[in-house]
Amino acid sequence: MAGHSKWANIKHRKARVDAQRGKLWSKCSRAIIVAAKNGGGDPAANLTLRYAIEEAKAANMPKDTIERAVKKGAGELDGESYEDVRYEGYGPGGVAVIVDCLTDNRNRTAPEMRLIFGKYGGNLGATGCVSYMFEQKGVITIEKDKAPDEERMMDLAIEAGAEDAALDGDTWTITTAPADFLTVKEAIDNAGVEAASASITMEPNNTVEVRGGDAKRVLALYEALEDNDDVQKVYANFDIPDEELAELG
Repeated sequence: MAGHSKWANIKHRKARVDAQRGKLWSKCSRAIIVAAKNGGGDPAANLTLRYAIEEAKAANMPKDTIERAVKKGAGELDGESYEDVRYEGYGPGGVAVIVDCLTDNRNRTAPEMRLIFGKYGGNLGATGCVSYMFEQKGVITIEKDKAPDEERMMDLAIEAGAEDAALDGDTWTITTAPADFLTVKEAIDNAGVEAASASITMEPNNTVEVRGGDAKRVLALYEALEDNDDVQKVYANFDIPDEELAELG
């Protein structure tokens, strides 16, 4: 899981920057609105909404902001209308990339995605061209200084039903089957351990190692995609060696 842990750390660092700029809350709000619109405003009966709310809580989104987004999606308040769109393609070095968007205008979003991929040495592909290389998983990250000792953290995660618990640098990454995600998250919460992030994600079955210029362009592509307002999640199967990451900052 070492490759995954580095990928999770990159996403976690990016999430902290997004949170400072307010961008992460905007993305969480869109996800809640769409989940409530498609499945109703009761989290107990709408698993997708529960996932979206858990992710918003992990991003420290205020309770009243979450509730307002639920009401917008459920039609109790006026709100925006979004639709789910998934884009797939390749980045530098043959890296597979999946981009999940929530957009109010496909005719705007599709050209923007094509432009971003092309700018950083990638290309947008057809639906399904890379998604078969990924598997849906629940992923919870915890900062080392907010976790118990290593043995206790491992026991807590595995006893709760996690598939894996790995410490890489200053971050724990807990991986679960989607069906066990909420159970594991609740066990961690009940143990008084604060999660830095928690979400259902797409994990690569295999990774592609990239170095040098390709590594720099892959990270630039990832950043550019995530910075787009319509983009909710970016998944990729790249693995950048530690020494390369250190050089790239």
